[in-house]
Amino acid sequence: MEMDRSCLRLRTMGSFFFGGTVRTAADGETFHGDHGYAQYYIAAHSRHLPIVLWHGVGQSGRTFESTPDGREGYAALLPRRDWSVYVVDQPRRGRAGRTEAPPLTADLPAAARESGVWEAFRNGVWEPPGRPSLYAGSQFPLSGAAVDQFFRQQTPDTGGEPLTAEYRAFMGQTGAALFRRIGDGILITHSNGGQYGWEIAMASPHVRAVAAYEPGACAFPDDAAPEDVPGAAAGAYLAPRMVPAARWAALTKIPILIVWGDYIPDEPSPVFGADVWRIARARSRQFVRLVNARGGHAELMELPKLGIRGNTHAAFADRNQMEILRLLTNWLAAQGLDGYEEPHEGPAPLAMPMTLPVERER
Repeated sequence: MEMDRSCLRLRTMGSFFFGGTVRTAADGETFHGDHGYAQYYIAAHSRHLPIVLWHGVGQSGRTFESTPDGREGYAALLPRRDWSVYVVDQPRRGRAGRTEAPPLTADLPAAARESGVWEAFRNGVWEPPGRPSLYAGSQFPLSGAAVDQFFRQQTPDTGGEPLTAEYRAFMGQTGAALFRRIGDGILITHSNGGQYGWEIAMASPHVRAVAAYEPGACAFPDDAAPEDVPGAAAGAYLAPRMVPAARWAALTKIPILIVWGDYIPDEPSPVFGADVWRIARARSRQFVRLVNARGGHAELMELPKLGIRGNTHAAFADRNQMEILRLLTNWLAAQGLDGYEEPHEGPAPLAMPMTLPVERER
């Protein structure tokens, strides 16, 4: 287990909620909900731009805190390299679970069953009542403790996460509220959170770059619908996210990196947890080509093509995570985003009007 035993030096740490709604009932009762949660770690010798870590479906900020076998995650590894970080729980998940939205009943295999989660993270194949397998050469840190922790990090939605443009726009505005509080920064997304990353970048001029680990969906302008991907049988989960072209153009103004791991088939597969990523990877290729064709700067990093084999759906938590981290930080340096010109000091003080009138007693 590769661990740094030196002291982790922080200037400060803390947490806050961002975005959200306030409902006032007829009787005057209020309900504050549908916000996001951010825990922050400000490096003692911070770089100028902080990094926001946004998780995927069935997950929380725990995704980036520690690996299943107990090594440090990006939440610690990045501050060790002078990157301040904000680790998010998205609305209706984890510590941002307060909502009045009813749950949805859609049975997404990637989140509803542990066998589906095992396959969706591309650890191996699991067809109950048979036993799960581990792909040959996998970088998943296999041990009894790691398997136990892997499954226990799954967490349910407290309210529905609808597959609608309106909800994606809401998530974009929620993420933009976070960036208004922290200023310019870099957004890192994982999996299903990728679709919200594009929305956040389109909604906030403070997003200076996006690095997406295996985004479940990509945004496309409404004047350039992508070609169909053969075998796309998973319905709305894999549909391209169409947005107005004028708004989509914001994605051509920032550097974008998309990273894909191993064990993704090139031909249609009967295994949902494998085929879903084949289709999503194809969408990523289409997205990168279109961004670059319209004057942007997007890069697709397919790890097996770089000779890096065995990575799962969460490459940043695999046994070779330090190699994956170096690829990220080298890319950020190549974009000129790793400077120290004005060290990040943490979130700005929160100033806002009262969300309900409070009378002082005399």
